[in-house]
Amino acid sequence: MTNLAERLGYRADDRVVIVNCDDLGSCHSANEAVYRSLRDGVASSATLMVPAPWARHAAAEYRGEDVGVHLTLNSEWDLYRWGPITRAPSLLDGDGGFPRTVTDVWDHADLDEVWRELSAQVERAILWGFDVTHLDSHMGTLQLKPEFFDVYLDLALEYALPLRLSGASTQQAVGFPFRDRADEEGVVAPDHLVRVLGVGSRPQVLAAVADLRPGVTEMYVHPALDTSELRAHAPDWEGRVDDLDLVSGEGQLADMLREAGAHVIGYRPLRELQRAGRSG
Repeated sequence: MTNLAERLGYRADDRVVIVNCDDLGSCHSANEAVYRSLRDGVASSATLMVPAPWARHAAAEYRGEDVGVHLTLNSEWDLYRWGPITRAPSLLDGDGGFPRTVTDVWDHADLDEVWRELSAQVERAILWGFDVTHLDSHMGTLQLKPEFFDVYLDLALEYALPLRLSGASTQQAVGFPFRDRADEEGVVAPDHLVRVLGVGSRPQVLAAVADLRPGVTEMYVHPALDTSELRAHAPDWEGRVDDLDLVSGEGQLADMLREAGAHVIGYRPLRELQRAGRSG
């Protein structure tokens, strides 16, 4: 059976890597860092938080990079908030923004409002001029509960876009066969995901590259410049600044990827593969 690497034109035992920058649009510090990482560093992809306050600035600075949509139903910080771009009462918490926790979304969200909100986020990214390459889920809200995964998968089918998913070996732990369902529908996803709890990806990313498996592996970071803006709203700012150091310019990660013989790509080839299969 032909594996994903082979379908993308590589050998079955090749190591193919996507280095994705999450949280584009969240703040000015993130926008500057993400584009620096894409243009001058080892990052190969990013995802945009459409409802966040600096998303329009991210659109203004876009030059055709590999950018997907970071589907957003949460606003996790206490002092810096954003909310739905559609009328969605079930997606608001008590102070008028998205809920801070994943559990709060799961407990209160109306799934019809979730669909309308998330499809509007994709449509707005397209309207702003982004050549949307893929979808992923801020804080994993759509990936870990079956009824929310249904929306996630439906969006991938509606817009013919690949998804971030954890590997097939995690299906039992998550509790439902999400990878099998995506495969059955012809939705493409990387084989492996380097999962990071919280922000600050260096240990997990470097360990994964040191023991890189054959196939397509996605690893994600949250780069941001060290600015007063970032320090004022993000308690985890140090991890974000370190992520920028990890993926911007030439450094340890770039050297390790070369030594591993890794092929670094974005999500666009996965999107084209998925769309070719759909048209065929």
